[in-house]
Amino acid sequence: MPRRTTPQADREPLTRQRVLRAAVELADAGGVETLSMRKLGEAVGVEAMSLYNHVANKDDLLDGMVDLVFGEVELPRPGDDWRQAMRQRAISMRLALSRHRWAIGLMESRSTPGPATLRHHDALLGCLRQGGLTLTLTAHAISVLDSYIYGFALQEKSLPFGSPEETAELAESIMGGFDDGEYPYLTEIATAHVMRPGYSYGDEFLYGLDLILDGLHRATG
Repeated sequence: MPRRTTPQADREPLTRQRVLRAAVELADAGGVETLSMRKLGEAVGVEAMSLYNHVANKDDLLDGMVDLVFGEVELPRPGDDWRQAMRQRAISMRLALSRHRWAIGLMESRSTPGPATLRHHDALLGCLRQGGLTLTLTAHAISVLDSYIYGFALQEKSLPFGSPEETAELAESIMGGFDDGEYPYLTEIATAHVMRPGYSYGDEFLYGLDLILDGLHRATG
């Protein structure tokens, strides 16, 4: 019996970009570990073997998916102030990683980067070099910024809470397990900081980012 296809599959030709977009959607929904060629074929309405006309193998698929995520990140433009450009790029990268949590850990791991990935890194390097940073300081800046962005995204992904209300509930639950005065500094930060109205762990990102950028700015002098 012929394979049934969706109306969208009938209207839209199968291309590499369509395959990659579908793979990203599947990974967003269930994690990259659940992604298979069979599921991807079903998502675009073809047999799995037809996908190999557009991606060479699973590694090529992952390369393309990562390249799509890099393509979502806002990049510096010629003449931008390097500090503000790096700040905006970091914010944009964190937002992209929050949309595509499967990409954390993959963004810098690909050995065959795509065009968006290469444009991304070249634009960053160009902005820093044109902003007056030495080659060595540029290398340091990229390393420390990426370590911070990816590390924060990874920690944020693994937290057992997602909203201010859940944060407060968890803090209260943890504190309920020990006696008054047993852990005074944990109690202090929970009650005077984490449990205050409107607290969001994500706000810590900008504070740490500005510390890094301030340090890099001092190093240029």
